[in-house]
Amino acid sequence: MFYRAAMLTTPESCVDSPGPMCAADVARGVTRMLLRHELTAIAEVPLDGGRRADLMALDQRGQLVIVEIKVSRADLLGDAKWQDYLAHCDRFYWAVPAGFDAAPIDGAAFLPERTGLIVADRYDAAIVREARTEPLAAHVRKRCTLAFARRAARRLIAVHDPEAVQGF
Repeated sequence: MFYRAAMLTTPESCVDSPGPMCAADVARGVTRMLLRHELTAIAEVPLDGGRRADLMALDQRGQLVIVEIKVSRADLLGDAKWQDYLAHCDRFYWAVPAGFDAAPIDGAAFLPERTGLIVADRYDAAIVREARTEPLAAHVRKRCTLAFARRAARRLIAVHDPEAVQGF
């Protein structure tokens, strides 16, 4: 069901640390899994309405996927904004680190009939529950896809010429 993803930069403080995984670790594992399934992902994607998706991915058919990463129970239970993301994607997934108690995500408040679940470590991830596809309206898909493409292009330009994108 997935398609192609770009690699994320993970802070050195997270990679190979003996302690609990941080969100960047989970993002790295999820991004690798998305890549194998032909999704192209970028991190920290601003959305209309002032929200920011942890990961957004685009597949070869133009479907948009949002992945919301949770590494603490308090963050998961305290997140009152996540349903706003549903208006910006065809599929929505929760991603948690291996060993995380994901039982709340099976509760009605987290829409398990609509949302998927991914379990990740620093190196890989697996889909535990597939997300249901809810196709976006054509005009919303176009707006979100163009914003995604422009953001990805600016980030690539910044790698090669950081001064060119200052102020954007």
